[in-house]
Amino acid sequence: MKVYILQLGEMANCTYVVEHKGKALIIDPTWDMKAIYKLIEEEKLTPEAVLFTHGHYDHVTGSHELMTKYKIKGYINAADAYNSNLPEEDLITYEGDYKTKIAGLNVEFLSTPGHTKGSVCIKIGDILFTGDTLFPNACGRTDLPGSNPREMSKSLQRLAKLPGKTIVYAGHSYGADGTGNTTIEKEVKNNPFIKMALREPDNFEDII
Repeated sequence: MKVYILQLGEMANCTYVVEHKGKALIIDPTWDMKAIYKLIEEEKLTPEAVLFTHGHYDHVTGSHELMTKYKIKGYINAADAYNSNLPEEDLITYEGDYKTKIAGLNVEFLSTPGHTKGSVCIKIGDILFTGDTLFPNACGRTDLPGSNPREMSKSLQRLAKLPGKTIVYAGHSYGADGTGNTTIEKEVKNNPFIKMALREPDNFEDII
């Protein structure tokens, strides 16, 4: 399995292309479809599906065009389908946690509400795509419509229980090194929001 990272748009969004034996899963395709098409063509990949971490416009813009081009569907939590403004026929929806096999890979959608009601983290092996739930030393905003700081606290507590070596790829390249990459171990040790969620969950909304 190989992960390609594309930083696209003015908000430092990260689109990820996960390759396995020539097949590809595309996570949060947005903004610049031509850049995504170029990567797929250069690497001779066959797209199998799109996976969305949540439905905010900066994570889905242009994805209808991509799904139409490759005749593939997009997986999204049912609670966030309305956020995406994508046509029903583009989407495969599910509720809560969800497991499936796509492109020969075991894919787990972990329900992690807080940033949005239907936010998920996508686990493939020892890699976790966290969207806007978890960033290096930060977490997603919870002051937006549909956000909930108490739910974010619970979600961060859940992520903190994952194996420390789990590699994290976030939805934006907000890390100190200019990327969205980190590990669960680093975040449990350094992330002030995870620390607060674990130590004082009832006070979490006071700092977010």
